[in-house]
Amino acid sequence: MIGTKDLSWRRWASIALRTLHLVGVVMAGIAFLGNGAHAVAGVVLMLLSGFALFAFDLWQRPGLWREVAGAFIFVKLLAMLAMLLAPGIAALLFWLLLVTSSVVSHAPHGFRHRRILG
Repeated sequence: MIGTKDLSWRRWASIALRTLHLVGVVMAGIAFLGNGAHAVAGVVLMLLSGFALFAFDLWQRPGLWREVAGAFIFVKLLAMLAMLLAPGIAALLFWLLLVTSSVVSHAPHGFRHRRILG
């Protein structure tokens, strides 16, 4: 049985999900900026892995959705959905997501975890 203090499996699960997420980002980037062959598959993989990562993070930090980092996840998921629904602006949304995701995820702890909701 896996104890609540044994975090190694959670770490490996998070690494696996983040890796799948990056594969989806690369697939979507190639599709939107190149030949477009795997756009839907890339965005779907980003969405599914993004939802899984968010659920996993919420399980570990239930109040995350109230913080900048958690609220930004909702924005990213909506933008990815918009990429599927409005392919004409998908490349622009891709770059905006890439840049803003990097800024938010690498921002100082005090910024990322500042409570903004509730």
